[in-house]
Amino acid sequence: MILRCRDIELSLDFVAVMGVLNVTPDSFSDGGLWLDPDAAIAHGAAMVADGAAIVDVGGESTRPGASPVAEEEELRRVLPVIERLADEIPAPISIDTRHPPTARAALAAGASIVNDTAGEATSPDMDRLIANSGCGVIAMHSRGSPGTMLTMTAYSDVVRDVTGFLLERAERLESLGVKHDSIALDPGFGFAKNAEQNLELLARLDEVTRFDYPVVAGTSRKSFIGKVLDVETGDRAEGTLATVVWAVAKGARIVRVHDVRAAVRAVRMTEAIQSASPRKGRP
Repeated sequence: MILRCRDIELSLDFVAVMGVLNVTPDSFSDGGLWLDPDAAIAHGAAMVADGAAIVDVGGESTRPGASPVAEEEELRRVLPVIERLADEIPAPISIDTRHPPTARAALAAGASIVNDTAGEATSPDMDRLIANSGCGVIAMHSRGSPGTMLTMTAYSDVVRDVTGFLLERAERLESLGVKHDSIALDPGFGFAKNAEQNLELLARLDEVTRFDYPVVAGTSRKSFIGKVLDVETGDRAEGTLATVVWAVAKGARIVRVHDVRAAVRAVRMTEAIQSASPRKGRP
């Protein structure tokens, strides 16, 4: 399996770790850490050195309750980082955004994947942009906006409803000319889902991964981990790794994380266990 991102064919024979690079002051986990472009670029390069196969750059927090960011400010945050990273790292860069103008400018600056976080509110303009650019796309499920998503958690069956939306979105993209192997699906952990729904999505993730699209699991440091373990955001490393290992075992091909080195090791160990042959002669 591959993810085609313009002229890059990202192999997913092994699970790809996507490193989170938030150039925002208010992201729920690392807000403010990478606002300075030099610090952001150094962190992006360090994540690649630690094994990140994709660097995901975002300039607007999508945490529940976050305030919207003006387009000019979002572009001011992400473009200098993308432009320099595109020259300095071998890994493809994704732009994490809900906004077609930001995606368009990021692709012109050197990004090759659009990580579209708008979900059910995705603009037709975004789909046309993706189709015309030849980029890779991560189609994520969400509802409403960061300010309203926590009021929109009613589902008849969260796994079936989310999967149905994702498959419909993929079909729509392909009808516009997007190549099948340029599309990845993200069930949107933490986006318009409560803690119980996030856990159910994880438990039944194989119902999403059974289709012929790579699935992205973005569970890193999410609030449902904090609720289960009764820990704050900065103390969710072990819980995150447990969700990463589970997601890989359930068929996810990309995991989106803040702590790249630990995740890469956990993923590779999980894959080694999966590929081990049964011992011969065992009773």
